[in-house]
Amino acid sequence: MQFRKVEKFIAALLKQHLSPALFYHDVHHTFDVLKSAARIAVSEKISKSDLKLLKTAALFHDCGFIQVYNHHEEAGCRLARTHLPEFSYNARQIDIICGIIMATKMPQTPHNLLEKIMCDADLDYLGRADFETISPRLYKELLVLGLIKDENEWNERQTAFIAAHHYWTETCIREREPQKQVYLKKMR
Repeated sequence: MQFRKVEKFIAALLKQHLSPALFYHDVHHTFDVLKSAARIAVSEKISKSDLKLLKTAALFHDCGFIQVYNHHEEAGCRLARTHLPEFSYNARQIDIICGIIMATKMPQTPHNLLEKIMCDADLDYLGRADFETISPRLYKELLVLGLIKDENEWNERQTAFIAAHHYWTETCIREREPQKQVYLKKMR
C-alpha cells in the first residue's frame, strides 16, 4: 500500500475538483479527519497495517463530494475502487476501506473498531476547543447550498444533531464527550 502517494493524489484531486461552496467539507476537513483518526487509532492500539487502511479511508471518506453532495460516501467508494489498485491496494483492503467510509454515512453505522474510529474522527471537532470556529463553516456551506433557510433552522438542527450524537470509541468518550456536552448546554 503506497499511502504517501495516495495522500498526494487525494490532496491534488480535492484541491482541483471540490466546489468552492464547500466551506466545511474542504481539503482542510479531510486532513483534519486524517489527523484525528491517527490520534484515536494510537490510543485504541490498532495495528500498523490497520492504521494504514484507516488513514486511507480518512483520505477518501469525503472525496465523493467532487461528484455529488448527497450519497457522497458511495461516490467516494467508487473513487477508491477505481484508484487504489494503482497504489498497490488489493481487493480485500479496498473492501475494508469502503466499509470504513460507508460507516460515516448518517446515521453512522460502525460495525468494527476501525469503522468506530473513523466515525469518531469525522465528528471529532464536536468535542474540541475549535468547535466554535469550525461549526460556522458548516452553517455557511448548508446555507449557500440551500440546505437550510436561516440561522434559526441551523440552530435547531445543530442542537438536535449534537444531542443525538454519541462517540463510539473509549478514547473519544473520555476525551471529547465532556466538552461536547458543554457546547450542547450552551446551545440549549
